[in-house]
Amino acid sequence: MSHLLPSSPTPSTHFDAIIIGAGASGLFCAFHLAQRGKSVLVLDHANKAGKKILMSGGGRCNFINMDVRPEHFISHNPHFVRSALAKFTPHHFMNYIYKHGIGFHEKSHGQLFCDESSKDILNMLLNECRHHGVTIWLNTKINTINKNNEFILSTHKDSREHILSARSLIIATGGLSIPTLGASGFGYEVATQFGHHILPTSAGLVPFTFTDHVGHMAKALSGISTDVIAFNDKAQFALPLLFTHRGLSGPAMLQLSNYWQLGEHIHINLLPHTDAGKLLIKHKNAHPKQYIRTALAPYFAKKLLLALESNFWHTYKDSELGNIKDKELITLGDTLNDWQIKPSGTEGYRVAEVTCGGVDTCEVSGKTFESKLCGGLYFIGEVLDVTGWLGGYNFHWAWASGFACAMAV
Repeated sequence: MSHLLPSSPTPSTHFDAIIIGAGASGLFCAFHLAQRGKSVLVLDHANKAGKKILMSGGGRCNFINMDVRPEHFISHNPHFVRSALAKFTPHHFMNYIYKHGIGFHEKSHGQLFCDESSKDILNMLLNECRHHGVTIWLNTKINTINKNNEFILSTHKDSREHILSARSLIIATGGLSIPTLGASGFGYEVATQFGHHILPTSAGLVPFTFTDHVGHMAKALSGISTDVIAFNDKAQFALPLLFTHRGLSGPAMLQLSNYWQLGEHIHINLLPHTDAGKLLIKHKNAHPKQYIRTALAPYFAKKLLLALESNFWHTYKDSELGNIKDKELITLGDTLNDWQIKPSGTEGYRVAEVTCGGVDTCEVSGKTFESKLCGGLYFIGEVLDVTGWLGGYNFHWAWASGFACAMAV
């Protein structure tokens, strides 16, 4: 079944609500509005709806996490998410999964993925929109937006100008991540036009890059993963780390990237839940002729172990434990439990899963998602200064914010 809805202009140019952005939050909001009897038009400059949905989760779409709490979201206004999350839970969304017969499985930590394809989620959204009479225009450029008693939009579609009007305008344009899929700062431009502040944006859930010896080490170990605890003074995550030809990635690094600023160090415990210094001294006492690499062999892949040896204890690589002072072993243990490194940056919006920062939520109602500065203007999804953790949380924010807005318009 095609996932494109009829897109030719309709005779009517007035709608109860116009939504800009045919992504997760926009489509979810659209059919809930239409379900309530509202006439709804969704506009998008892309040639396909839901492009980010299709590529998410490696093409399987991590569409929800069954354990969603306010602390799983980052915002300068942390209480903003509470109302929407309380109104719409993961169980509410699962009703649609069951209704549409979408097969799914849990990977870990409550993360649910499609058994087949991300297309299942997009088709679910588009079928609901189709069923409830939502109009979707793709390949549509918005030239101007003005407001008198209602919002007036000048748009271009099919080489023709169309003047559209609506009592409510909902911005669901997303952030800046993955520009090759059409991401842009248009939503921020609209917010600024109507007096809103944009909090500084940055790439989130993104791998770290390095220009020093760490970068060379990561490139040599590309493809190797190991369980770590990644942390700084703001957060810590016990998850896998992945070495890549560009730097450090994997869930641990992606999560920590949301809490990192350029110029800061990050810390990695390469032996989580183990006091590495005590472990080495214990081996020294029991097996004094052992080498350090032998004592640590059960904990690391061979290639990683040799790289650590070259970088962390090269001086002692051919020394028996019995010939190494306890003080030196404790120092090495501290390094393994707290490897302090300084990224040169991240891979940026090109591969970032989300955008940190955005429309200041202090200027938006957390219950209705209506602007406090301009009546009838709403913001939902990633365009807001709300960033979820890795693992389905950003999709849940799309569903929850879209639903709360739809119930209020």
